[in-house]
Amino acid sequence: MPPILNVSAFQQLLQSFLTEDLGAGDVTTNCTIPMQQRALGEVVAKAPLVLAGIDLFGEVFRLLDANTKIEIALQDGQQINPGQIPARVTSTARALLTGERTALNLLPRLSGIATITRRFVDAVAGTGAQILDTRKTTPGLRALEKYAVLVGGGKNHRKDLAEAVLIKDNHVRLAGGVTAALQGAQAAAGRVAWIEVEVTTLEELCEALRQAPDVILLDNMSPELVRTAVEQVHAANAQRTIRTEASGGITLANVRNFAEAGVDWISVGALTHSAPSIDISFEIKPL
Repeated sequence: MPPILNVSAFQQLLQSFLTEDLGAGDVTTNCTIPMQQRALGEVVAKAPLVLAGIDLFGEVFRLLDANTKIEIALQDGQQINPGQIPARVTSTARALLTGERTALNLLPRLSGIATITRRFVDAVAGTGAQILDTRKTTPGLRALEKYAVLVGGGKNHRKDLAEAVLIKDNHVRLAGGVTAALQGAQAAAGRVAWIEVEVTTLEELCEALRQAPDVILLDNMSPELVRTAVEQVHAANAQRTIRTEASGGITLANVRNFAEAGVDWISVGALTHSAPSIDISFEIKPL
């Protein structure tokens, strides 16, 4: 089941998107289309996709015309084939034309993220590894992009800097080493969801294991080295309380190799920073 999106929580954000595009007003539409003209807009998939953001799409037009009527035939999380129509929107022609670009900037973007996430999730099916996103998101769109990852079947890593401790290479360097960084991180224990440290070598891994963090991130390691690292974590942590995460250089072509190496999490920045927008059109006709 895909997560439930509270659309009302994003009305202010959607309004800001519309304001950005409107400027002083849609001069073309206002000059050419009668105020009372009504129209029907159909959302049409032009490529295979996993739908994400269809309720937000409709909300864009509601903000322009409170009497907008939306018929949603397909829900977020559903696989859609070219030619299928997930939604129809009936409103004033002016509202449909004015909101078209804002709505079509959002729906294909979120659906693109959900679609590529589903591909990664399918690629590791049966291994026990979970696909996670990162904070490599579009400024202002993080909550929605992370929602799209959930729709695609992935999981969310920390939502912001306050949720969890994640000690990266720069933290290690500035703190004076893995041990010093992890010892300092204990000040946040009990106030964060987990404490995690990034390691790039087996030597750093051994140092991290002595401090027993919640998660060890195996960064930019080959699948073979990840397997060795996971074995060492399991040998030192028989109760499996320390989770392992692989990140860096992971693609659809090699993600299963990392999953079969035994990691718990695989974080993929490309889910959000490189997901292509899916081809979706909005075809409007008069009523």
